[in-house]
Amino acid sequence: MRVEVWSDFVCPFCYIGKRHFEEALNQFGGKANVEIVFKSFELDPNAKVHYDEDMHQLLAAKYGMSVEQAKEMNANVAQRAAEVGLTYHFDTMKPTNTFDAHRLTHFAAQHGKMTEMAERLFKAYFTESKHIGEHETLTALAAEVGLDPEKAREMLNSDEFSYEVRTDEQEAGSLGIQGVPFFVINRKYAVSGAQPIGVFLNALQKASEEESSFTILNEDKNESNDPYCADGKCEIPDKK
Repeated sequence: MRVEVWSDFVCPFCYIGKRHFEEALNQFGGKANVEIVFKSFELDPNAKVHYDEDMHQLLAAKYGMSVEQAKEMNANVAQRAAEVGLTYHFDTMKPTNTFDAHRLTHFAAQHGKMTEMAERLFKAYFTESKHIGEHETLTALAAEVGLDPEKAREMLNSDEFSYEVRTDEQEAGSLGIQGVPFFVINRKYAVSGAQPIGVFLNALQKASEEESSFTILNEDKNESNDPYCADGKCEIPDKK
């Protein structure tokens, strides 16, 4: 089973949704057969790398509300995060552009570290208030998950994996994905948003049931005189 997850590392509900999905996966009997692929999605492709404003001020400006109202909204999100064991520090978060962080995730995937890299980036941004738009920070995080820091630095200083990020984003557009997190299971079922654990578990179970079942479309036809071949199929004879 293949689960593709479109998300952005500065999306608070993406991290919460990730935890919900992971808990559902832990309860799912077929966990060992599930492949998870993280897909790139930028909430704001035009975001700057550095901002003078803090998260509260940016949110207030974006939605035309007061800073106090923005702080209240962020406190509510932080509470939801805490319910799944996550700690969010909106007061000290460093808003930034995530394009290079997504490129780093594709680099990590090439070395079998995509899952670890995605988790490290989320934690760095929401819990540790690290600046995940800066190459020095990204290089250090890459090293922490076992990647070669010099190779990561070289990649970040190039345009490598830009195509992969843009391809993920274009694919999201073709699938009608307008918000994240967005989970696609076997390219047949989708779960949008940080849904409850039960929603993810039901989706996984339904996809699994369909994988293990099939419908025979042909009618029975005896097409052979061989004693072990009848009705258009051959069977292994019982050993005596």
